[in-house]
Amino acid sequence: MNVLVVDDEEVIRDVLSSLLKREGHKVRTTATAGAALSAFEEETFDVVLLDLMLPDRPGLEVLREFRKRDPAAVVIVITAYSSIENAILAMREGAFHYLPKPFQNEEVVLTVKKGGEQRRLAEENRRLKAELSQRRGLDRIIGKSAPMQKVFELIRMAAPSKSTILIEGESGTGKELVAKAIHHLSPRSSSAFVTVNSGSMPADLLESNLFGHVRGAFTGAIAHKKGLFEVADGGTLFFDEIGTVSMDTQSKLLRVIQEREFMRVGATDTQKSDVRILAATNSDLKRLVAEGRFREDLFYRLCVIRVSLPALHERKEDLPLLIDHFLRLYANENTKPIAGIEPDALKALYNHHWPGNVRELENAIERSVVLCAGSTIGIDLLPESVFAPDDSSVALAIPAEGLSYREAVESYERRLVVSALKRAGGVQKKAAELLKTRPTTLHEIIKRLGLSGREIPAPPVETAANTPVSTPE
Repeated sequence: MNVLVVDDEEVIRDVLSSLLKREGHKVRTTATAGAALSAFEEETFDVVLLDLMLPDRPGLEVLREFRKRDPAAVVIVITAYSSIENAILAMREGAFHYLPKPFQNEEVVLTVKKGGEQRRLAEENRRLKAELSQRRGLDRIIGKSAPMQKVFELIRMAAPSKSTILIEGESGTGKELVAKAIHHLSPRSSSAFVTVNSGSMPADLLESNLFGHVRGAFTGAIAHKKGLFEVADGGTLFFDEIGTVSMDTQSKLLRVIQEREFMRVGATDTQKSDVRILAATNSDLKRLVAEGRFREDLFYRLCVIRVSLPALHERKEDLPLLIDHFLRLYANENTKPIAGIEPDALKALYNHHWPGNVRELENAIERSVVLCAGSTIGIDLLPESVFAPDDSSVALAIPAEGLSYREAVESYERRLVVSALKRAGGVQKKAAELLKTRPTTLHEIIKRLGLSGREIPAPPVETAANTPVSTPE
């Protein structure tokens, strides 16, 4: 252990130093409070032996300073019998124990050993809390794809800082999960994480919620009210959909970020603000700036660090992990022994473009689990939206690693045919009319795609004989 001995008597310093060095400890000695505080800045000590009677400063003040700089500091105070009252005061200030003069060598060795053990346990507890905080931060964000690994790395690097962070991504990509991960991995993790739903409130109500108001500020303000900046003091304030905030509120946000202070609605004095601001948007803020709908200076204040979340169709290699996660989650929640998803249903999930991203996938899996009466989820339990073509699939984004043209075209063709057949109630002739093609042509397409009877609804009994639904041979 590394031990600091603080005592103005040279004899005491020498005795304690020799005694503790024989026990294998590293020892540094000082005679004054000033030298002790300097040593405390230069090194980390497991245990401090502190005399309460120092020539340049009261020992109790030095103890408070030690505890202020390191709340986990283990300080053993040394005092004369006539000053036991001061020793009790020191214990109340956070001292680990006290040793009355003259002390017994065995008592010193044992007390220092116990103090070192407490320090070790405190460090271990702090390490475990940090690990737990990291798991809490990232374990809800699922993905092993290259785009997500970049996101994880950026979160780990940016979280410990004080900088504002702008989180960009389509709706349903998990922007709030990322904001919570940043908070949990930051030094503010023990303080509040407060979400501001920017797009769901009128401008005047948003301002009152953010900054609070004083009594009589407006009709209905019958008492003082704390705003979210005060509620989140010392913690993190997360603005969801920051692009929807009015220009007037944007000006006030800019002032808070720059000056670290704000004014309650109806008040004349300012309040100090100690919050870290995170913001999220599914809009192109640069475009909004160009259109005059978002302040350029606020944009640059918010976008010190930018985290861009990929759409789900840009990281389809994460689908197995996400599907398995949601399947287990909702199977447990609904107490259903579901073993997995059948191959044709899994193929349909892979073929879908997922315009609603992870939120849409979660919704599809939850629905399928709730409706499942067996041990596996079949294609008939998937929502119709999984098969319906969407505008985004026409203007398909090309991922960085490229894609197969043939597979993309076949995926779109499959969804188009399945959607038409569902709308036609399984009647191929009617589906062919919707697709403006001949029934025989549609029949051949169904065979070529290998569509199973489970992917399309059975036709009504009266038409089934006339228009059979083909299945793979």
